[in-house]
Amino acid sequence: NLPLDLIINRSIEVTVSIPVLFLIISLVAVFSSSILLLIIVIGLTQWTSIARFLRAEILRIKELNYIESAQALGYSDLRIIIKHILPNAITPVLITVSFGVASTVLIEASLSFLGIVPGDIITWGVLLKGAKEFSAPWWIAVFPGLAIFFTVTVFNLIGEGISDASNPKLKKGL
Repeated sequence: NLPLDLIINRSIEVTVSIPVLFLIISLVAVFSSSILLLIIVIGLTQWTSIARFLRAEILRIKELNYIESAQALGYSDLRIIIKHILPNAITPVLITVSFGVASTVLIEASLSFLGIVPGDIITWGVLLKGAKEFSAPWWIAVFPGLAIFFTVTVFNLIGEGISDASNPKLKKGL
């Protein structure tokens, strides 16, 4: 019931309501196309899923018995947040962050492929676009595509590994 919570929730809702692709295309039309602009827009639009998940995790942890015990013992709210809530909420958030990085790699590659990133900056999407535009040898398209695939797969596996390490009870066969 904090005003800060309400402000953050409304900020998330407003940010989620804006289509990212249209926002980037609009900003590129108004300003010059640059990788810095792309990074800023992706960063300002991709934080919402992590913030929503962190909020939900904090609200779940806040209702657990050990938090009620800490409140009954007279611990301050700041101490409960720093010593009990945040350490228990950070691992699930790290999992979400690793999946978010994989998503961001795909977004950047897609925007580069569409030509929104300036041509003088070499990215995997620009390399794929170049292979499509010119009748180049097959490996010019395969290796950037494989690099995107392996990068996204590695970040997804890191997220899954963090999930397995943080909750050994969920491991298969136990």
